[in-house]
Amino acid sequence: MENVNETPAVALKIEQLSWWELVKEIVQGIGIIVGMTILWGLEAVRNTYFGVLDRLGVKPHRKRASAFPPGRPKPRMRTKPHHPIEQ
Repeated sequence: MENVNETPAVALKIEQLSWWELVKEIVQGIGIIVGMTILWGLEAVRNTYFGVLDRLGVKPHRKRASAFPPGRPKPRMRTKPHHPIEQ
């Protein structure tokens, strides 16, 4: 086995954080932790909910869902756009 001395391609330079930057990094880390905790909690609730539905034997809906209800759309009232500065 050969001894190979590897040198880093880029010199590493460590800079001291200011007080404000340190606080900002800590708050950002806390925000990420809280967000991930909320997502984990919601996933646990979702898994529990669907597990209960499976145990109760509830079947998923087979009817195709639509964002638009059947029938004709309601007529919209057309109004003149309001401009704060009229010439």
